[in-house]
Parts: sequence; structure tokens; C-alpha cells
Amino acid sequence: MASSKLSAYFSKFPGLKRWAYNLSGFNQYGLHKDDVLNESDPDVAEALRRLPQHLRDERTFRIVRAMQLSLQKSVLPKEEWTKFEEDKKYLQPYLREVVGERQEKEEWNKNI
Repeated sequence: MASSKLSAYFSKFPGLKRWAYNLSGFNQYGLHKDDVLNESDPDVAEALRRLPQHLRDERTFRIVRAMQLSLQKSVLPKEEWTKFEEDKKYLQPYLREVVGERQEKEEWNKNI
């Protein structure tokens, strides 16, 4: 519920979405929004398991690079930051599929 209210608020002010994205800071390490999702969430873990190998490798590279930069107390040069427009939601299709399957399974089990 709160998420839908927040989305509605951001849709009224498109510049606010870009501002919040840049404020989050993960883009300064070259990460994408889907790179910072909580892997301990079972839905996210399953979506990551279903991810094609090349996307998993790219994600791993970005995370390792970000960890190295963090250890060095540094960030990427500004021209290498992930831009709002270039942030690919590569995990979202898999995550939607996993969540849909889980909800369908829960609904099925309720009716048994």
C-alpha cells in the first residue's frame, strides 16, 4: 500500500524520481537498482537463480567492483556512474514471474 502511494507521488513529479535515484548512491559504484535488492528474500533468490549466466556474471562483476571501491573508500569517476536512463531492470521480469507463481501457489493451497 505504501509503495503504491510512493509510486503515485513520484509519477506526479518525474524529476523527483531521478533525484531520489541519484541520492541513493549505489549508482556512484556502477550498480543497477536490481543489484541492491535483498538476496535473502526468497523471491529475489529464486529470480537470481533463474537469471541467465551472462546477466549473472555482469551482476557479479558490478557487485565485486563496488565492494572493491567501497574498501578503497572511493567511487567511480562521474562519467562512469550508472545513469537513471541507463539503469536496466534486468531482474524484474524474473521477479514478477517468481512472485506470480508464489501467489498462484498460495491461492491454490488456500482452496485445497
